[in-house]
Amino acid sequence: MNIVFVCTENSNRSQMAEAFAKMYAPKEYQIFSAGSAASGVINPKAIKAMEEINYNLNTHRSQSIEDLPIQEADYVISMGCGDMCPNFPARFRFEWNFPDPKHLNQAEYNLIRDQIKINVLDFFTSIS
Repeated sequence: MNIVFVCTENSNRSQMAEAFAKMYAPKEYQIFSAGSAASGVINPKAIKAMEEINYNLNTHRSQSIEDLPIQEADYVISMGCGDMCPNFPARFRFEWNFPDPKHLNQAEYNLIRDQIKINVLDFFTSIS
């Protein structure tokens, strides 16, 4: 089973969602994230937000949807990028409408992080 979190730049929301999924997913899941216009870098605010909860986002990389090692996902979760979200083949699709936090201050950014964590935990509860 695999899950792909998608957004535009793959530097904020989808990176944090991937991190939380890796923290909480059952072992049989492969977790990925990607973007339609990947920036190639992880936002320093995302790195800081995840460091605050003891997760090292420096181990991740921002990648394009074309760089994924799979051709189809069991689950694709788009993070609120609307028409800019990449279309990736999946058995099931979900849309989480999070605002892009890249221009928020760190405290506001962390609120988005916390909500992403809740969504990830709820997602695993709903599919189990």
